[in-house]
Amino acid sequence: MSSTVTTKPAQIKPDVDSAPPPHLLRLISKLKGLLIPVLALVLCEIVVRNGWIEPYLLPAPSSLWQSLVELSEGDLWLHIWTSTWRVFLGFLIGSGLALVFAILVGLNRHAEEFLEPSFSAIKSIPSLAWIPLLLLWLGIDEASKITLIAIGAFFPTYTNTVSAIQGVDRKLIEVAQVYRLKYFQQIKDIVLPAASPGILTGLRNSLSLSWMFMIAAELIAATQGIGYLLSDGRETSRPDIVIIAIILLAILGKISDSLMKIVENWLLRWRDVVKK
Repeated sequence: MSSTVTTKPAQIKPDVDSAPPPHLLRLISKLKGLLIPVLALVLCEIVVRNGWIEPYLLPAPSSLWQSLVELSEGDLWLHIWTSTWRVFLGFLIGSGLALVFAILVGLNRHAEEFLEPSFSAIKSIPSLAWIPLLLLWLGIDEASKITLIAIGAFFPTYTNTVSAIQGVDRKLIEVAQVYRLKYFQQIKDIVLPAASPGILTGLRNSLSLSWMFMIAAELIAATQGIGYLLSDGRETSRPDIVIIAIILLAILGKISDSLMKIVENWLLRWRDVVKK
């Protein structure tokens, strides 16, 4: 009588020592993100240098550096500063008001019935439609530009906050009521922390949209700012200035979004504790 001996297949353990270090993985990840922009720059350089596209339509990337140096010797930093403080002031005003109304609408059914139809209609109005009215009411000074940016920052924060508050698990509210927490304690200790991921997502979207509305404001009536650079480059047939302004917008938008992401991770650090 023969007996069969079953053996388990040998398990191959991953070689931990051969894995690349974390800082090298982060570097590789960042290099992957730079691949497409670098390829686009090289392609633009080739097509312009070979005469496939005229320089007055698309300047060679190598020639943009000289244009950037010329602008930096002038008022470039003033334009950057002007647009940046307009964006952040409009963002603070618009998103701040949005949080107030969103908390009211999200927690009160009667407030939602009164306000939600009007806000839904106003949200559908394009940004450019506000400009003539704001110019008539507030003139061409800073007030009209800040107001337009605030309008752009209002609705992403409002929409996301209302949705986040209304999506809070009702069981959490019931637990708070069992422990006899007062109404404002429930809001501060239960509702807002539970809704904070959605609220912060709305704030990030509002900040991104603030840059878009800033360009709309500065293209119409401005003597300073990145939007003014775009308009000036178009009127003087300087595509290099237009492209530099677009690159600046991309860089500033990325920096502001990264800063907002850092704040978001810090405020939501409690999620890592919960996961552990």
